[in-house]
Amino acid sequence: MERTPKQKMLAGDLYHPDDPEIQADAHACKAWMVRYNAALGLSPADRRDLLREIFAAVGEGAVVRPPFHCDYGQHITLEDHVFLNFGCVILDCAPVHIGARTQIGPGVQILTADHPRDAASREAGLEFARLIHIGRNVWIGGGALILPGVTVGDHAIIGAGSVVTRDVAEGDTVVGNPARPLPRREPA
Repeated sequence: MERTPKQKMLAGDLYHPDDPEIQADAHACKAWMVRYNAALGLSPADRRDLLREIFAAVGEGAVVRPPFHCDYGQHITLEDHVFLNFGCVILDCAPVHIGARTQIGPGVQILTADHPRDAASREAGLEFARLIHIGRNVWIGGGALILPGVTVGDHAIIGAGSVVTRDVAEGDTVVGNPARPLPRREPA
């Protein structure tokens, strides 16, 4: 049995994003984002309830400050006490998992969507996506970009404005474009 374009998208295979099921999910998410980003006076608990309407999972104490933008929402998992500051973007064409107590600065972009390097495939309208996993107690500075397929280990730090193109090891601090690890310092 042939897989649907949505199944291909979630598996990281080439797919056509104009598929009716995918477009219906995107349209539903756009309507949800209008509601979420306009609901400025809600309590944190009521805002979490709104997140739970569309996200795969939302842990206790999770906060996502508007404005917030995503493709589908349904592929995003936030563990307990995750914090996303103003203006974050998550392109969740593949699953995005963010571990407990991770703090994400303003304007951070988490991008699972990618495009074929082959010009003919791009011209045919094909895309693919790679999942992103961000561990527990990670700090991501403002304006950082996390690119498709990246895994960020627990307790890592990503410097503001960094472009993360490769996995980040547990406890590492990475900075720059492309992001590179800083030497580890011994505690004083």
